[in-house]
Amino acid sequence: MKFSRILVGVDDSQDALLAFKYAVDQAKQDQAELVIVSILENEEMNVYQALSKDYVHGERSELEQHVLGYQHQARKAGVETVRTIVSEGEPGEIIVKDIIPRVDPDLLIIGSESKRGLAQHFGSQAAYMAKYAPISVLVIR
Repeated sequence: MKFSRILVGVDDSQDALLAFKYAVDQAKQDQAELVIVSILENEEMNVYQALSKDYVHGERSELEQHVLGYQHQARKAGVETVRTIVSEGEPGEIIVKDIIPRVDPDLLIIGSESKRGLAQHFGSQAAYMAKYAPISVLVIR
């Protein structure tokens, strides 16, 4: 099967880095557009941080710059069309309910474990996306 648009979720976990590498290889092979998404998790902030617009803006800005590094790596590896998206909220829900309908990818590639949060060991975000995404999902470990 050949894909035309691949969505990959990144969060700097080992599994997400593997997912990114796989997505880059698949996008090159298929000459597909690669869309890199990362979600700023609000639950990781304490109440004072969440209420501070300067803090949230700083965190988001830092994440946006970091994701541009992934974009640069993908282009350097030979992927011609690469976009990035940064959003906020619960990663599984945001990707399934907001990002996928907006981007309209053929394939979602994600790591099996997340970098942060209590749920990191249970893979609940990956399980949620695999269960509810309206497209094929490849979970990398």
